[in-house]
This record gives sequence, C-alpha cells and structure tokens, in this order.
Amino acid sequence: MIPRLLLPAATFASFALVTLAGGAAHAFPQEPSKAGLPGNDVPKPLIGIEIVDKRGADLPKDLQFTNHEGKTVTLGSYFSGKPVILVMAYYECPMLCTVVLNGLNAGLRDLAWKPGKDFRVVTVSFDKRDTVEAARKKRDVYLQAYGRPVDPGGWDFLVGDEKNVVELAKTIGFGYRWDAKTDQFAHAAGAFVLSPNGKLSHTLLGIQFSERDLRLSLTEASEGKLGSAWDRVMLLCYHYDPNEHSYVLAGKRFMRAGGTLSALALGVFLARLWRREMRKPSEPDVS
Repeated sequence: MIPRLLLPAATFASFALVTLAGGAAHAFPQEPSKAGLPGNDVPKPLIGIEIVDKRGADLPKDLQFTNHEGKTVTLGSYFSGKPVILVMAYYECPMLCTVVLNGLNAGLRDLAWKPGKDFRVVTVSFDKRDTVEAARKKRDVYLQAYGRPVDPGGWDFLVGDEKNVVELAKTIGFGYRWDAKTDQFAHAAGAFVLSPNGKLSHTLLGIQFSERDLRLSLTEASEGKLGSAWDRVMLLCYHYDPNEHSYVLAGKRFMRAGGTLSALALGVFLARLWRREMRKPSEPDVS
C-alpha cells in the first residue's frame, strides 16, 4: 500500500502554506534578482520556497551523490538516451514529500511505460541528515506500492553532500528552507521532467501527476522518440499550464493543428481523385 499521510494539527498550517507555494499567483514566479529581491508574484511567507521556471537549464552532470545501494553515482549517469523524472524529497518528511511521491506513484502506475526501460525516475533528498539506509527503505516502500517490476536504475533514491544538493536545486529552480518552528523543511511541490541529454524540459507543479500529464511531458522531453503518433498530435493541441497544474487545450495550437489536419485531409482527397481520374480509360479520338 502507498504510505498513509498523517497530518497532526501542529503541522496542518505548514502543509497548507507549502502547498500554496506550488500554485500561488502565477505558479511560476519571477526569478529573484541578483540583489535578493523576491519575484513580484511571491507572497512574503513563501519567499525562498517557491518553484522558479528554469526550463532549458542544463543540469550539472558532474555532481556526485550516493544511491540507495551505497554506490557513488554522478548525476550524468542517469542520462543515457531516456527522459528522466526528478523529484526533490527528504526521506523523514512528515507530510508534503510523502504526498508528492504518492501522487507520482499513482500516475506511474497508470502509465503503460516502464521505469528503466522507457524512462528513469530519480529522487534526491535535500536533507543532509538522510542516510543510505533511509534512501533504501523509502525506495522499498514505493517500489512495493508501484506493484510492478522496475528495471535496475529505473527508480533510484539518492542522498548527497549539501553543496551538491543546493547546486542541483538552484539549477532546476526548487526552493526550500529549514523551518525551526516546525522542525522540518518548508518547500513547494512539483516534479521535474528532463530530456535524455539532461536539459530541464518541464516542471509539473502540484501534488498529483495524471497519466496523461506524465505521458505528454515525457513525450515532449524525448522530442517525440517516446510516445505514439497520437501523443505527438496531442502535443500540437495541448500545452502545460502551470496555473492549472496540467496540460490544457491551447486555442492557437488547436487551430493550427486543425488547419494542418484539414490541409492533409484535403491533400489525401485530391490525391485519390487524381488517381481515380488517371485510371479512367481514355475516350477514342473520333475526329
């Protein structure tokens, strides 16, 4: 079973606060300036724990971490021709990390593609106190909840040096900070979809990740190498809306796709008409 989430009264307010960080105002706030001023759309209590849109960022592939087996791995070792879903979560988190991982697990279970074979999933702890044993236990829980075999390297749980974790978090735009009052980390909710060469393709905000959103984001990240022809057609009509936390129908794209499909249909019709005319026997010359 997916681990249950218990929300003591003392932590419920914090849960509401950090959940808002994933969807407040324009979901992707403006990046803070070099002077340290917050983005215009970030409420003061959420400064520093928002998710900033960093699509197109190249991940630092030389960063080293330790996986759930105690082996030293580089971030770059996870980019070997397949798109990657990256989640930042600490393993002793009493609430939001569990909700995010539960939401991802639910979406993955509905997805026909297999972690390891078609794409990879990497969970990185941002708590320097987390151990390899904690990573192993957390992985065991979620692979059991996933309920299907996962190829080696299909879903790894990592721990790492604080410096490397901070650099990774800054690169993808994931903000977090320690809250001494609640004795836990405050952070936003989301998952990051990366291209096979380690470029940030999409940030999926929120705590639920539908099969369709995972499928379309992975198809887009793979530049069409993963997914069906219908998935690629859908991407002509849909785009990810951070305010809706989902892929939604895009008017201009839909009209453009509709026009393209209409032109193709007309072309097929004219081609068939031309072939039919060519096959008709020619009339005898009576002159």
